[in-house]
Amino acid sequence: MAIYAIWNNKGGVGKSYLTFQLASEYARQNPHKKVLVVDLCPQANSSSMFLGGMNQGEVKLTQIHTHQPKRTISGYIEERIRSPYMSPSTGSSYITQVSQYNDEVPSNVYLVVGDEQLETQSSRVSSATNPGPQDAWRIVHLWIKDLITDVQNSWNDDSNCVFIDCNPSFSIYTELALTAAERLIIPFSADGSSKRAVKAVLALVYGVQRHSGDPLSEFFLNSKRYVMALPTIYMYVGNRLTQMNSSSASAFRTVVNEIGEEIWGVWRTASQFFYIHPSGGSTPISQRAFKEMFQYKVNDANTASVVSGALGIPIASLTAGQKNVAGRSVTVNQSQLDRQVPNIQELVQKIE
Repeated sequence: MAIYAIWNNKGGVGKSYLTFQLASEYARQNPHKKVLVVDLCPQANSSSMFLGGMNQGEVKLTQIHTHQPKRTISGYIEERIRSPYMSPSTGSSYITQVSQYNDEVPSNVYLVVGDEQLETQSSRVSSATNPGPQDAWRIVHLWIKDLITDVQNSWNDDSNCVFIDCNPSFSIYTELALTAAERLIIPFSADGSSKRAVKAVLALVYGVQRHSGDPLSEFFLNSKRYVMALPTIYMYVGNRLTQMNSSSASAFRTVVNEIGEEIWGVWRTASQFFYIHPSGGSTPISQRAFKEMFQYKVNDANTASVVSGALGIPIASLTAGQKNVAGRSVTVNQSQLDRQVPNIQELVQKIE
């Protein structure tokens, strides 16, 4: 069992798409395990994909949001706001078996549905950390860990894996996700802003100062104060990288290599922030071995990627041919699937 947070301090890197693909493919490859997805992003994009995509998924999302009692992540947060320092142990009542809404997703995938109401609750969640008992900050930051523990207990500790889709900004919900997670997957796109965002991740979570004298984040300082475990970096993933021609391919490689250099530099001075993959061989002693263990690339499948998310069909289950997307006929070519499906399948094989 492991708990993975998928996060980068930047929007538009495809973290929700990656969460959808990873969890669905992991469930397909491991039918004996239960897979839990916790959608902590207020946009609820991964929830929409799991529930059926752009049209059907949104309809089902609205049905779940308007049902009372509210069985979404904000429903759970609301209950915790009412009882901030004592867990009600009700987390298992907030899960949805995805296949009841979308039979394209394996039946062993369960979802704590995302909810835009997280935005309106955020100030009250932050307020619960102070005033309160002396360790109020620690207790509140364990809310999502409590939720996951409740679900796992209800499963009688059956073999399972957890993926948390995070808010792109460093919000209170990002902090709650990171204190619940054991391992961190950092998706990035091949652009300069992704490099800055990866630097921000290292600074905000692990206290890696970009410049001497930079202030440390309250999250890092309080995590240290309360001796709370931080998730270790499991992998950084170039997500849906597009290569249109030889010159753009060269530009992409340059940016990806620069991001790799940044993280390699952290490894050399603070390897304790990384998780050594049990199936990945020995501890890396060279940059090449480090990249083989921690760096991965997912190619863009172009139209197939869009259709997969829009219809809520995992990319590995999507077939070539004509697809109806929002009333329009769209062609998925086998060559598009061939660009991404092996990436996703191989990536999941690296997930415990």
